Amino acid sequence: MNYKSLFTKKRYFGLSAALLCFAFTSCKSLNVAIPEANTETPESYSSSNDITNTAHVSWKEYFTDPYLTTLIDTALKNNQELNITLQEIEIARNEVRAKKGEYLPSVGLQAGAGLDKVGRYTRNGALEATTDIAPGKEFPEPLGDFMIGAMATWEVDIWHKLRNAKKSAVAKYLASVEGKNFMVTHLVAEIANTYYQLLALDNELEIVKQNIEIQENALRIVKMQKQSARVTELAVTRFEAQVLHTTGLQYSIQQEITELENEINFLLGRYPQPITRDSKSFIGSVPDTIYAGLPSQLLANRPDIKEAELELVAAKLDVKVAKAQFYPTFDISAGIGFQAFNPTYLIQSPQSLLYSLAGDLVAPLINRNGIKAAYYSANATQLQAVYNYERSILNAYIEVANQLAKIGNMEKSYDLKAKEVAALTESIRISNSLFTSARADYMEVLLTQRDALESRFELIEIKQQQMNAFVHMYQALGGGWN
Repeated sequence: MNYKSLFTKKRYFGLSAALLCFAFTSCKSLNVAIPEANTETPESYSSSNDITNTAHVSWKEYFTDPYLTTLIDTALKNNQELNITLQEIEIARNEVRAKKGEYLPSVGLQAGAGLDKVGRYTRNGALEATTDIAPGKEFPEPLGDFMIGAMATWEVDIWHKLRNAKKSAVAKYLASVEGKNFMVTHLVAEIANTYYQLLALDNELEIVKQNIEIQENALRIVKMQKQSARVTELAVTRFEAQVLHTTGLQYSIQQEITELENEINFLLGRYPQPITRDSKSFIGSVPDTIYAGLPSQLLANRPDIKEAELELVAAKLDVKVAKAQFYPTFDISAGIGFQAFNPTYLIQSPQSLLYSLAGDLVAPLINRNGIKAAYYSANATQLQAVYNYERSILNAYIEVANQLAKIGNMEKSYDLKAKEVAALTESIRISNSLFTSARADYMEVLLTQRDALESRFELIEIKQQQMNAFVHMYQALGGGWN
């Protein structure tokens, strides 16, 4: 029995066992307690107990304005930011492919050729010269070396380190898809809000033009009254100032319209051009009934919540990957091919046949601080993902609750403001009539016109907020991406 060989094997296995015990013991002492994410939500919204959820409605059905749906459809095809996100998804998909390939054997082909001439007064040269070899059988000089073969290496995934890394990449890829869906909901809502803001400005511009006409008529009457000495020059200058002020307001609104049109064109990925729209239907537009459903449905409908959930899944897997770095790695390498000093002997088998098979067991021993740092960082990232997941759920619930309240309040506010506008519009007619018959002074007419203009602007602003709440509610529920 070869006692030396037996002793070497025992020493090798003993060292391997010691490395395994050391890795398991030290890794067990590093375990970090991470709390589970709290995904509980209230049973219902305070003002809604419906099971039906508007988030399931397609945006093409939710928005009935044909001009708006055309804009949204164009943006979903041409928006540069969305296209950039699509490429990020492709990058994440390729990362999955890369991780999947890491736990499969790596096989490569190898071919080589070379010549070797050793010096006479070297160890190898002296051996070749003094070796008793029959004539014609000496070492060729120079000595050729030709080889062709296949090499394979494989890390045996004992601790599922590579598989978990692949699963983490898959989760991150799916999270990137949900991130794209969330961007779609944001893009749809942004275009809709900007479109309704544009309609509101169109209506404000129309009101300003109507007021300019009313004020110019009043100015003509004041000038006629001045000629008949019924009013002074002060009244004329005050009416002229009012006309100039309202005319200046007209150009300010036109500038805002231009900027909003260009903002929409930017979202659509095109250069500035007029935005086709139906401004006259804005005031009479009434949002459809919105069904908020149950708070628990947000977890399935909101892309940002699903993205946060998948990021948490990936973070947990990354912790497992970081933990597996403490354990030994087992690598297998193998090769097979042909090698000879003359190409004519290269394919002669078995004389030119070569093969190899080796296995390595390697455990980290010295550079453990770097591995510990990576492990603790992975745990911190997981804890961040837990908080981010909880924050996403809380934020979604608050957004829906806010928009539910806003929809109800804006509806009531609009009804009251509409009555106020009607009353002030009638007061303009009455003040003009009284002023013509000299039973009211010019200040009453000016104040009445100013109040009426402000109230009509406020009515349009409330209508815009009402339509924005209609859009934001759809976005808050998770609609627009499907």
